[in-house]
Amino acid sequence: MAGTGKAGILAVDIGGTGLKCAVIDDEGGMLSERARVETPHPCPPQVLLDAFAGMVKPFPAFDRIAIGFPGVVRDGKVLTAPNLGTPDWAGFALADEMSKRLGGHPARLINDAEMQGLAVVSGKGLELVVTLGTGVGTALFRNGALMPHMELAHHPIHDDKTYDEYLGNAALEEKGKKHWNERLEKVIGVLYTLLHYDRLYFGGGNAKKVTLKLPENVTIASNDAGLKGGAELWRARG
Repeated sequence: MAGTGKAGILAVDIGGTGLKCAVIDDEGGMLSERARVETPHPCPPQVLLDAFAGMVKPFPAFDRIAIGFPGVVRDGKVLTAPNLGTPDWAGFALADEMSKRLGGHPARLINDAEMQGLAVVSGKGLELVVTLGTGVGTALFRNGALMPHMELAHHPIHDDKTYDEYLGNAALEEKGKKHWNERLEKVIGVLYTLLHYDRLYFGGGNAKKVTLKLPENVTIASNDAGLKGGAELWRARG
């Protein structure tokens, strides 16, 4: 893809199934092709850093890094990493370590569903983003402002099953697409009762498996939103 001559933002989208990255401009436009590799399991921090160091070698210049991570993060550090299969993540300063590994450029870290939401929300009313992948991620926005993070994925939704267990990739493979979509339809109703959102967006790798007829205020987001939100992560915070 043609560049602008200005160094871009390296957007990093970490998932339990795939590790993705691309260089984007300040508006979220792609300056490189998207690179993707399967997520190793287990995936301790140094293995992940090695993977991204290899993927960015052919990329055009970037001077900032935006990281979306599937877990609870705070102040540039990882608190939980339920889908990466290792306890080594607890307290790991991913923003600083990614910065050091990839040329010393400043890095910002946010939950992956929240980074996706930055790219898709309209900025009007209460908007909920739900990512469907290895697990289930959520992000809530009010008038475009990001609300405190909720680990909704680990709350029960049916009997003793959490959202992760009820709608995650293992459930999709076990139950099949039809039954999984029936579960998703139930969850849409439960989430509306809980939050009375104005709009709900589904993202993540399994959003393409959604076949049910969605309510008018429910939308499937682009799979590239998890990367494009990196531009807003830098713009929103100066």
